[in-house]
Amino acid sequence: MPSQERRVRTEDQEHVSVWERLGRPAPAPRTTLTPRRIARAAVGIADAEGLDAVTMRRLATELGVAPMAAYRYVTGKDELIELMVDFVYGELELPDGSEGWRTTMRTLALRIREVLLRHSWVTRATWCAPTPSQLAVPESALAALDGLGLDADTAMAVYSTVTAYVHGAVDSEVGLTQLLRVRGWSSREEARSGLASQMAWLLSTGSFPMYERYIGEADRKDDLLWQFETGLDCVLDGISARLEI
Repeated sequence: MPSQERRVRTEDQEHVSVWERLGRPAPAPRTTLTPRRIARAAVGIADAEGLDAVTMRRLATELGVAPMAAYRYVTGKDELIELMVDFVYGELELPDGSEGWRTTMRTLALRIREVLLRHSWVTRATWCAPTPSQLAVPESALAALDGLGLDADTAMAVYSTVTAYVHGAVDSEVGLTQLLRVRGWSSREEARSGLASQMAWLLSTGSFPMYERYIGEADRKDDLLWQFETGLDCVLDGISARLEI
């Protein structure tokens, strides 16, 4: 395609979202590419090597197509990341809400955690424009909260509070994983050994007695799921008590 024609087409694409364009009737296929195939390949690269490794040229190589082939579906990396995020959230099995708001929110939080830990780069794509599979998550949560007498703002605040907890906890877990990788440690136990001398000095100052007690007495330092669920239940308890639902 001549560069001028490609530029005009790209400018036309930028006036509408990728989802609106993909919702239009498909033209006669000229390649074996599909948005899902593009997203799956890009997600595979990001899972293995991180989000920075995803480029349009690298994607084309992975797919075995011409470098410009993917531009038939996306205008560039920003829209490619939208496809990737949508693909990831499409893995999320949404609860049907039949077990009540609390069970629904708890189940949703646990499943979001699983997906984000499986694709840890997604936490870096928070600037991504909303996608259909992403919007299905608050839609499910708000449906479970419907009928409880909450106004729209409060219902969204409940959902946002729970998901903020999820993202904060996942960020902490991902950060620990990155620390282990950077330092060359294979486990949390190895990390504790590696940091032992520094931690011993810090505790010897006498400034951190509560943390020293935690280190000496805690039995669940490595039980990340228990830690997550306990914190999540505290959040849900607080919501229930505050709103009397």
